[in-house]
Amino acid sequence: MNSENFGLSEKIVSPSYVRQGSQARRSHEQLIRRLLEQGKCPEEGWSESTIELFLSELALMDSNNFLGNCGVGEREGRVASSLVARRHYRLIHGIGRSGDIAAIQPKAAGSSLLNKLTNSVVLDVLKLSGVRSVTSCFVVPMATGMSLTLCFLTLRHRRPKARYIIWPRIDQKSCFKAMITAGFEPVVVENVLEGDELRTNLDAVERKIEELGAEKILCVHSTTSCFAPRVPDRLEELATVCAKHDVPHVVNNAYGVQSSKCMHLIQQGARVGRIDAFVQSLDKNFMVPVGGAIIAGFDEAFIQEISKMYPGRASASPSLDVLITLLTLGACGYKRLLSERKEVYSFLAQELESLASAHGERLLHTPHNPISLAMSLDGVQAESDKAVTHLGSMLFTRQVSGARVVPLGKEQTINGHTFRGFMSHSEAYPCPYLNAASAVGIARQDVALCIKRLDKCLKSLKKEGDAAKSSQEDTAGE
Repeated sequence: MNSENFGLSEKIVSPSYVRQGSQARRSHEQLIRRLLEQGKCPEEGWSESTIELFLSELALMDSNNFLGNCGVGEREGRVASSLVARRHYRLIHGIGRSGDIAAIQPKAAGSSLLNKLTNSVVLDVLKLSGVRSVTSCFVVPMATGMSLTLCFLTLRHRRPKARYIIWPRIDQKSCFKAMITAGFEPVVVENVLEGDELRTNLDAVERKIEELGAEKILCVHSTTSCFAPRVPDRLEELATVCAKHDVPHVVNNAYGVQSSKCMHLIQQGARVGRIDAFVQSLDKNFMVPVGGAIIAGFDEAFIQEISKMYPGRASASPSLDVLITLLTLGACGYKRLLSERKEVYSFLAQELESLASAHGERLLHTPHNPISLAMSLDGVQAESDKAVTHLGSMLFTRQVSGARVVPLGKEQTINGHTFRGFMSHSEAYPCPYLNAASAVGIARQDVALCIKRLDKCLKSLKKEGDAAKSSQEDTAGE
């Protein structure tokens, strides 16, 4: 209610009570005013009542919620189900216009304001997470792979002669298919083994640039967040090579926002060389439903160029989800989650190392990977050829999700390219292994329960192996 309505209320209810209610209302409005003034993630999180008040105020600014609105166009924000309308807080028009996802909609001032504020708050969070010099970003309603495709398609207009994308190998289908979908030929550069770690082959990347010719290369497509024993690419060195040869550089930072190390690599790469854009998932970094990503960079004009490449309007759901989440957490809450994730990473490493030792295995030494860990499965492999994959199915049926088992010698063909040793990021990694990760939102009890169930599975496999050997010996004796 406005001041006039509060004044009228004092004729109905005790003025002192109404004034108290008015003051409470102002405390909500002051938080909203500060957000509008600063465009930054609030230091302390908001209550649900403040967020719902804010979203309700935004929705009332959209034409589909005007009292007496008469819509005669083909897109009037009509929704058949009231349940769907409530799910979206009656923000129905989406974001952007037909020619620009960042444009203001005349019929949807509230949704347009939501879009601008979300991008501003997310930019602030990217800075506090470690990429301090980032200048521009926008939320796009596509997951990481398609968002990378959008970046490649935008670069196509700047580099019409380009046919190739140089890609230090990472065995994840969507980032490979992103390049194919954009119409380019991936040039796969195998990683080099240093100890247990798989690292960027810088010499091979530079040789490929010189061999193919810089003008024929759309970009170098590097990766930060990845499954151990692969570790983040050497971004500083790659950025320097890209600057030297005037080749664009796009970084797949899928779940790297939660890692200060990954964000530091991007910050340093941009400082010493060239990074044109970096892309990160909303669900993996901010615990929201799948379906959105953030495209960010250091040249505001180029990031705007990417946003204009998106055809048509877009769903506001990913923007709404991440804005609600960040307003709920506040900067302090999100930083607390990042700190807790690091602590659980150390706990997971200790527990995996102890378990590995107890079963004659070892925790692979991958100090450059800040999120994912790997434990060897040499003993499991020795039981039988199928024991490693059997372990994976045992964990899945025991409700351990996210753990990956990687056998030796698996082949996978994607769009005509055959990867040998698929899932291991290498044609011939020395041992099979199991992955586990400490991602944002994980709790110590998740780790403890995983270790307990993994221990039982390994013991069960050992018993099965011993029983099989005993049976074979008895058969041979007969």
